[in-house]
Amino acid sequence: MEIRNIAIIAHVDHGKTTLVDQLLRTAGAFRSNEDVENRVMDSNDIEKERGITILAKTTSITYDNTHINILDTPGHADFGGEVERIMNMVDGCLLLVDAFEGTMPQTRFVLKKALEARIKPIVVINKIDRPNADIKSAVDQVLNLFIDLGAPDEFLDFPIVYTSALKGTSSCSANPKDQKAGMDAVLKTIIKKIPAPKTDVNAPFQMQIALLDYNDFVGRIGIGTIKKGSVHVDDIVSVSRLDGSVKQFKVMKLFGYKAIHRLEIESASAGEIVAIAGLPDINVGETICDTGFVEALPPIKLDEPTMQMTFGTNSSPFAGKEGKQLTARKIDERLFKETQKDVALKVSRIPKSESWIVSGRGELHLSILIENMRRESFELEVSKPRVIIKEIDGIKYEPYEDLTIDVPNEFVGDVMTSIGSRGGELVTMDARESVTILQFVIASRGLIGYSTIFMSLTKGYGILSHTYREYRPVTGNDLGQRPIGVLVATESGQATPYSIEHIEERGTMFIDPGTLVYEGMIVGENRYPIDLAVNVTTKKALTNMRSSNKDNTVVLKTPRKMSLESCLDYINSDELVEITPSTYRMRKKILNTVERKKYDSHMRSSEE
Repeated sequence: MEIRNIAIIAHVDHGKTTLVDQLLRTAGAFRSNEDVENRVMDSNDIEKERGITILAKTTSITYDNTHINILDTPGHADFGGEVERIMNMVDGCLLLVDAFEGTMPQTRFVLKKALEARIKPIVVINKIDRPNADIKSAVDQVLNLFIDLGAPDEFLDFPIVYTSALKGTSSCSANPKDQKAGMDAVLKTIIKKIPAPKTDVNAPFQMQIALLDYNDFVGRIGIGTIKKGSVHVDDIVSVSRLDGSVKQFKVMKLFGYKAIHRLEIESASAGEIVAIAGLPDINVGETICDTGFVEALPPIKLDEPTMQMTFGTNSSPFAGKEGKQLTARKIDERLFKETQKDVALKVSRIPKSESWIVSGRGELHLSILIENMRRESFELEVSKPRVIIKEIDGIKYEPYEDLTIDVPNEFVGDVMTSIGSRGGELVTMDARESVTILQFVIASRGLIGYSTIFMSLTKGYGILSHTYREYRPVTGNDLGQRPIGVLVATESGQATPYSIEHIEERGTMFIDPGTLVYEGMIVGENRYPIDLAVNVTTKKALTNMRSSNKDNTVVLKTPRKMSLESCLDYINSDELVEITPSTYRMRKKILNTVERKKYDSHMRSSEE
């Protein structure tokens, strides 16, 4: 049976995972009576809730006597390292483009990775049934993108398939009326246009680890494509380590993929994508070979982390009331476990403390980890995200990003002003009938905390996306700090309607009456660029029945609800977010009001 190994790449929300669902259905991967949910490849709860793919997923189908391995890749730039490594495992890719939105920032990002690896692309124009879809414009944008990225001539004549993944139809014709049920057009194009892997089954065994998984029983599991030869369970093999050393180990388990399931297998041969267990500290980029025939493949380049946060044990007065995983040892074990399968994550313990520096590829990357830990009953506190500064030849460098904003025309002026104040440089401006697409280059620092402001500016109608560009010398301006002050509780207790009624005149509240608060907790936003200490626990003195009843008729404004990402965006460098299984709370690092004011006064005088 012939083999095809392909990846599906696209911008966020262009329909990759939905398309994989339909490919599985067309190939008969599910029984007729099997109850299959939508986006079956998004197995993580957070993936299902947010509609994003976080980690690459492997599946396989058999169609027309051909075994097709499919890797569904993340579309968000924070998980771009997954995309890059997958290109070492495949011989072709499906580049998915929304017929309405056309090419977007991550489209450029993922296609650039594919072209760098010389991976043959098939273009899939998806959502052609969408209202106002402009199929011709989408195809033209793709061609321009190929040319702009310097694609070789043989790749410019790319095959195109047109689909509606949501409806489960496809065709090689651009006319929506020619759509037919099923994904046969896509699958036939894959078999016809994507080359089979170049393999030699009789040569000594060789495979390179491109992805990692982790299991408590066997440790790290290495995933990759077998380049040559074959391997069996209980074989003694050698691994060429990243430092050039060679180590022998026994193949304890082998896993293959069938539809959405990972199955234990006894053997595998060249061209197959497999997971191999037996060496607990296997790393991405290491090459496993037959003993006596060690031949290391070229190393895989891994993108360095660009952002970091400080994680710590929860030190608030409410510590231990809501979670079960509280100790430094538990947090240390959990962070170590995460680094075993996520090579883009770096963790280092701060000496003589219960804190860790956790570095990742962006705010989303780190917030997903925090959210997973919260759901696992952890309590912790985290600092404001900050960019990682590199020092080269005595000069400090910081990461810059390409920022693309799709915004209704009425909000263009406000958005350009807000980005300009954060040091963004306008590159292009494409004004269309009802929306304008703006492209900027901006320091990563300038984007910290911006998404919440952006959604307010555009009333929720704007679309913002960004990808890492390069490191540039650090500019002197103080980007990424919140310019407005906050309302900070001075007393511990239960917030009352009486006190909130008087305090909300000074700003926007984050809490409801009845919320338990503690001294130093952030309960709202001030109208002015200074912090204001407030008492939200004051009760009205009851002198008679009439005044008591009157208190019940207080009408308060709806408080602003803050998500985890909103909290991380919002806090300044002297603040923390307390994470528990039940809630997020923003707080000052120094909780005591008097001590905090002394510290702030000292810092201001030292700056002067």
